[in-house]
Amino acid sequence: MPRVLHLLKSPPSPTALSAIETQSRAPETAVTVVLLHGVPAPRLPNGVTVRRLADAGADGDLTYSDLLDLIFTADSAISW
Repeated sequence: MPRVLHLLKSPPSPTALSAIETQSRAPETAVTVVLLHGVPAPRLPNGVTVRRLADAGADGDLTYSDLLDLIFTADSAISW
């Protein structure tokens, strides 16, 4: 199963949202979006996994080590 990772450094552009939506519809494709540095969660298609990087003093479910694991296990990683 292909794994696609999108890293959002700021609120996503229409192009980013379109790419995420298109990839989420691909059969047998797992799409994960990681929100960096306080980026608000955008509205995403069902089935897209959303994770948040923990900043110093802020809540999040990913450490930097977790993020590296996601990057190196993804088939494709896109930073927006």
